[in-house]
Amino acid sequence: MNGAGRTFEVRTYGCQMNVHDSERIAGVLEADGWAPSSGEPDLVVFNTCAVRENADNRLYGNLGHLAPVKAARPGMQIAVGGCLAQKDGATVTTRAPWVDVVFGTHNLGSLPVLLERARVEGASQVELREALETFPSALPARRHAAYSAWVSISVGCNNSCTFCIVPSLRGVERNRPMTDVLAEVGALAAQGVLEVTLLGQNVNSYGSDLGDRGAFATLLRRAGEIEGLERVRFTSPHPRDFSADVIAAMAQTPAVMPQLHMPLQSGSDRVLRAMRRSYRSARYLQILRDVRAAMPHAAITTDLIVGFPGETEADFAQTLEVAREADFAAAFTFQYSPRPGTPAASMPDQVPPAVVAERYARLTEVVETTALAQSRAQVGRSVEVLVTDGDGRKDGATARVSGRARDGRLVHVDAGTGVRPGDVVDATVTYGAPHHLVASMTAHRRTRAGDAWDAGRTPVTAPTTAAGTLLGIPRVRP
Repeated sequence: MNGAGRTFEVRTYGCQMNVHDSERIAGVLEADGWAPSSGEPDLVVFNTCAVRENADNRLYGNLGHLAPVKAARPGMQIAVGGCLAQKDGATVTTRAPWVDVVFGTHNLGSLPVLLERARVEGASQVELREALETFPSALPARRHAAYSAWVSISVGCNNSCTFCIVPSLRGVERNRPMTDVLAEVGALAAQGVLEVTLLGQNVNSYGSDLGDRGAFATLLRRAGEIEGLERVRFTSPHPRDFSADVIAAMAQTPAVMPQLHMPLQSGSDRVLRAMRRSYRSARYLQILRDVRAAMPHAAITTDLIVGFPGETEADFAQTLEVAREADFAAAFTFQYSPRPGTPAASMPDQVPPAVVAERYARLTEVVETTALAQSRAQVGRSVEVLVTDGDGRKDGATARVSGRARDGRLVHVDAGTGVRPGDVVDATVTYGAPHHLVASMTAHRRTRAGDAWDAGRTPVTAPTTAAGTLLGIPRVRP
């Protein structure tokens, strides 16, 4: 174990897939003898994002801040992985020569070997793979919480959105066999996990390379039947592949949560065509109507891009109109950021930054107004909340804890003492704000996940095969 006696810290940027990968990176390091740092780490790993330009600026800024720290601490190491590492490669060590290791999205498991090689040779190591070496879920993981887990069902993407660099960094879509996914979910439930989130760049195209286009709906139903598992979520679906059988599986499977995050990107059909988004606004809105007909209380959220090249004021007005009609519970809005290597970066009619900023402010106002109305409509409703943390505020015999309702909304609950992360509480909503609800607890259920949290264990797990046997990777902790 080359990392024995040494500590590490993983800093994550970007999407849920990166969060999942960071748990695998931490698991691989622990299996090699490293321990999580509680102070000054011997190793800092940056798991990077490349979707937006500020991701580059943030990484290199942080690397600059670490340069004098490393210079003052002989033996300290720095590693850079993720999408930006896959994109920039050796450029990372050119710009920041004090970085010891650069590794890509396809070889997470190589990190311990690369770190040892860098230490022995006294030289930076850059290793990128063009194709996936080991499916991330075949690696050990240090999960962030005892009560929830990410489960990857696919990697890569077969779409060709003109603004997105992810397919060139993550590769073509590859799906895990359903038996492997269900085995991992079953093993997690047996450990006391209450909630899993199924991950993929386009989850509802799951099964396309397995010859079964109805596979995702089947997966939702079968995952929802696993004993002990109370909540199944997924992200992110693509409107092109969203089908009636998926909606039926969501509505008919109690463990599948009434929550849908589905990127719209633009309400203008002309802009959607330029983005190579293979749907139009009418199709998108019809999916939302179908989801709400099957699940009236579903919370629907989205992603929106402002200022895509060639976007006119008329195009933007259509986005505002669709956003109002869609009635989103929340929307993640982004100002378009050109990424070198994408078709959109060289398109004519790039929208001036001042115009983009002004439109962004107007769109934000619309989605905030919609979100506030949605939240206020929850007042008086009873919600079931999986507690994720407490803010430490105490008032006599009560304390405020926070968590997620079944529909994914953030809820701050005025609860009795003794409520822990991983527990489940019932509560009545008393106040609604654009980004959260406030509620008063009416019932409290202790869980095995809460017991694990109380014991101070952030679990490290190894995946299982369909037969339930370990894949030759030792568990670091029971």
